[in-house]
Amino acid sequence: MSNNEVDRNVTKFAIIAAFGGFVFGLDAANISGALRFVNSQFELSSMQTGTVVGVAILGVILALLFTGSFCDRFGRRKVLLAIALTYSLSTLLSAFATSYTMLVVGRFIGGVAFASITVSAMYIGEIAPADKRGKFVSINQLLITLGSLVAFLANYCLVLSMDSIAWIDNENVWRLMLGFELVPNIVWFLLLLTVPRSPRWLVAKGHLEEAREAFAKIAPKEQIEGLILSVQDSLNKESRNTPVTQLKTLFSKRFTLVLCVAFAYAIVQGASGMNAVLFYAPTVFEQIGMSVEDTFMQTVILGLVAVIFTLVAIRFVEKWGRRNLTLIGLLFISIAHTSIWYGFKSANYELSQEAIVKIQQSDIDVTLLQPLVGKTYATDVDLKRELSGIYSKKDLPLVSGAIINSTISINAFFVLFGLFAFLAAFNMSIGPVMWVIFSEIFPNNVRSVALPVAAFVQSISSYVIQQFFPWQLENLGAANTFLNYGIIAFIGMLVMAKILPETKGKSIEDIERDLVKA
Repeated sequence: MSNNEVDRNVTKFAIIAAFGGFVFGLDAANISGALRFVNSQFELSSMQTGTVVGVAILGVILALLFTGSFCDRFGRRKVLLAIALTYSLSTLLSAFATSYTMLVVGRFIGGVAFASITVSAMYIGEIAPADKRGKFVSINQLLITLGSLVAFLANYCLVLSMDSIAWIDNENVWRLMLGFELVPNIVWFLLLLTVPRSPRWLVAKGHLEEAREAFAKIAPKEQIEGLILSVQDSLNKESRNTPVTQLKTLFSKRFTLVLCVAFAYAIVQGASGMNAVLFYAPTVFEQIGMSVEDTFMQTVILGLVAVIFTLVAIRFVEKWGRRNLTLIGLLFISIAHTSIWYGFKSANYELSQEAIVKIQQSDIDVTLLQPLVGKTYATDVDLKRELSGIYSKKDLPLVSGAIINSTISINAFFVLFGLFAFLAAFNMSIGPVMWVIFSEIFPNNVRSVALPVAAFVQSISSYVIQQFFPWQLENLGAANTFLNYGIIAFIGMLVMAKILPETKGKSIEDIERDLVKA
């Protein structure tokens, strides 16, 4: 097989494996658009809103407890197939939810399927050649951003259609947002049937002929035997391990540096604020004072920025290296969050008579607002607290955006610049590069438990952001919330500058010799 054919095959298989990232991106962006309407329909508190979003990460955490052993027992491909079916079940339960509880259950099951990101990275890391592994693992992040972009576009179109299509309204538009991802779920399942099993997993199971057949699809013929011997050499350094034995090995002193790198990266990537922007994008833009249509339009632009800069990362991850992209990205993330903080910190809110007229143009009953005319609020927290006292939980999510839009005085440039700069920096650095690092630094003898463990830490970090972001907006305000993310990113940059090695162009076995103590 020629090198061009090999490249085409690896690219095709990597994209199919990573398509779970596309579905993940769809789900994240869909729920961000649906939240406004879900909050109104089920009359949710800020903590319940956080649960609707954050419960998916709890599903991830549960799945990660079993992902490693399932991957070892059944292989990467079979686990991905099961995950694709789980996504479909989650979509159906969420779209047809008749209660807050049913929606939470559907979202939790979808979280179980989010483990596809980890399994995809594991699979891609095992089929891609060393000099292109970073590029192919980064496809995961590209598919996430593409999925988000498609969902943002769909959400925007659905919001616009509420004015022209009579049967689409506040009561059902969110069901359409959550339900349309069923088609990509089914497509992904069918595509997964065409990919080969991981040759490294086949070697570990002793299926050498099948491993040769799998390697023949992703490597030149003359390299196959050498690849098999290299994998066997790595596997034979220690006896075959049970998951418990692998965990003991992973948490031994030999792996101290590896774990420090993985855990630090996981915490920083999860806690730097990406999930706040991704899962709550319309809510974030609402804080600036945009109309419903404008907030959804801005999410589409956010999606485009994410895709463009993920492509930048894929283009340069092998040239610039993992370390440089990480450090540069974290620096710009810190600057971006500082800009957002400054924009919100300088804002104030005045409920003038002119504001009342403008609010009324949005078909909102302003009778309840009349006693507040002439009042000025220094922060969004003060205004929202006042509004929560006069509007019901059903009405507040639908009217708050228009009220903020009419009362706010803000230099939106700093907030918009910060948001778009953050998306750009994240998606060209720590977004895709984390999965590249995870796919590279763990040796084969602990890989099947190490990747889920690292993802477990990242999931906990992400969960805290997703669960508490609505509460933070309500109690800390947008300015302080984003300032906290900036501080985390800056500290992360200092830590990474100290401990993060460069892994580009090295085989998994070479990286093991460099990082793991004898």
